[in-house]
Amino acid sequence: MSFRKYVIKRLILFLVVILGVVTVTFFISRVIPADPVGAILGENAPQELIERTERQLGLHLPLHKQYLRTLKGVATFDFGISLRTQNPVGTDLKTYFPATLELVLFAMVIAVICGVSLGIVAAVKRNKMPDTFSRVFSLFGISMPAFWLGLLVILLFYYHLGLIPAGGRISATLAPPPTVTGMYTVDSLLAGQFDVFWNVMHHLLGPGLVLGWIQTAYISRVTRSSMLEILNEEYIRTARVKGLKERTVIFRHAFKNASITVITMIGISFGYLLEGSVLTETVFGYPGLGRYSVNSFLSLDLNAVVGSVTLIATCYALSNLIVDLLYGFLDPRVRY
Repeated sequence: MSFRKYVIKRLILFLVVILGVVTVTFFISRVIPADPVGAILGENAPQELIERTERQLGLHLPLHKQYLRTLKGVATFDFGISLRTQNPVGTDLKTYFPATLELVLFAMVIAVICGVSLGIVAAVKRNKMPDTFSRVFSLFGISMPAFWLGLLVILLFYYHLGLIPAGGRISATLAPPPTVTGMYTVDSLLAGQFDVFWNVMHHLLGPGLVLGWIQTAYISRVTRSSMLEILNEEYIRTARVKGLKERTVIFRHAFKNASITVITMIGISFGYLLEGSVLTETVFGYPGLGRYSVNSFLSLDLNAVVGSVTLIATCYALSNLIVDLLYGFLDPRVRY
């Protein structure tokens, strides 16, 4: 199978996954015993207002027509009107998703740098103090729930030390930068507003460290395990016998071959952070897609729920697709 056919095959599977997620999310949101219109308008709302709202949301249509309408909306990024915000769901997603993406990318930078570094050091210094520290660090990161770790960070770094802000994306005394990408760090740099950039980074520090620590634990464990397996191979011993520098042996020969497993873990971690940022955003009061999804679910805002789940699932599947395509470059055997 050529690389082109491999890419086409992966794209088809990507579309099948998205279709499955949209289908399951739609029918679950429609079969639950709840009245979203009544939840928003109240029990004493006039019947005319209820009927007008149902027509506006398309809830008066038969179920199969609602489903086809949802599929068409997914293709055009039109998920209807949000009952809670009275805005198009697509507009809300364009507002809240860049905030979550910014937080996830910040956490991923921390997780990749710290996780890969700890994993390599732990493998090279096996059963020594750096290895013990790495394993204890990973154990705490994996075992501690995100909401509990977030509360500890707020208690220590905000309440006692005053090193991080209480919450939000930016201080109330500063205006957000002109919108280009929706990510305040990028937009502030493009506008040359460095005071806004550092203020936004200050607000990202708390939730970013929480999410980054958790994923650092997973990435470091996988990196250590992969490196230990590679370091025991015969060609590594041969490289050392030939007199190559230890740095060359570790990074050019060992880590290069262990990177396939590490990249897989990084892709999974990115998708997990997108869906796992819900609790962290809620704890830190961060106005991202996770918090928006929770509020939409609690208020039975079905259009917003379907839109949020579809967007998160798309990003998750896209990250896995990118990892799969990277396999074709790192390991030519994959395409066969």
